[in-house]
Amino acid sequence: MITNKLRELREQQMQKAPNPAMWTQEGLGKRAGVSRQTIIAIEKGTYNPSLQLAFKLAHAFGVTIEKIFTYKGDETES
Repeated sequence: MITNKLRELREQQMQKAPNPAMWTQEGLGKRAGVSRQTIIAIEKGTYNPSLQLAFKLAHAFGVTIEKIFTYKGDETES
């Protein structure tokens, strides 16, 4: 299972950015080349982004992928 902190990071950026519109779901989607609906689905955990999109999102925030996304392996895996 993959969890994420996208919404939390986005909201933090909105509070300190001179232009908060850059960090709305729509603004982030435009910067990453996806729709607002895709950002919503990622935040809700109903959609896992491609590796390319995960890198784009991490780059937008200036962080590593691991700061946004966490993989929690299945307990039955060896």
